[in-house]
Amino acid sequence: MGRPTLFLTVGLPCTGKTTAARRIEVEHNALRLTKDEWVKALYGPGNPPLAGAVIEGRLIGIGLRALELGTNVVIDYGLWCRDERSALRRAAADLGARVELHYFTLTPAEQRRRRDRRQADAPHTTWPMADEELAGWATRLDVPTPGELDGSEPIDAPPAGFPTWHAWRTYRWPPSAH
Repeated sequence: MGRPTLFLTVGLPCTGKTTAARRIEVEHNALRLTKDEWVKALYGPGNPPLAGAVIEGRLIGIGLRALELGTNVVIDYGLWCRDERSALRRAAADLGARVELHYFTLTPAEQRRRRDRRQADAPHTTWPMADEELAGWATRLDVPTPGELDGSEPIDAPPAGFPTWHAWRTYRWPPSAH
């Protein structure tokens, strides 16, 4: 049995992450962890930020345990921040797992077209997103470097104030919403 792989989907809303994650799930016999499905199931039309962070953290915990057990995992949420990706790359490396980053990008016009189609065809799977929100989110995305994408770039050190990536992960993805 080979080393398990952690697949990370990186990109803005409506760029194809979940479609790709579903394909990866089947092609690589991977456990797919899609945050939006959990938030929707628990909160319906609400999308509370802290709850989303807690759910992400819980899903990451499940994913890391699955890697320990030798199961491939696909994390299906934006991972806009390089620190998020570095923390997950480090956690996977610590478990002896491989990591594959999959970056999705589209023109703003195509992203809006997909958003509109999703909103019309499957509104229960998404939240309303204004053009201004999509544009604002685009400014917050740390686009992965070629070395980050192909795995040749070393994993960054944790941000200042955090002795380890595990400490940072606990801060970024808190264990509860209190």
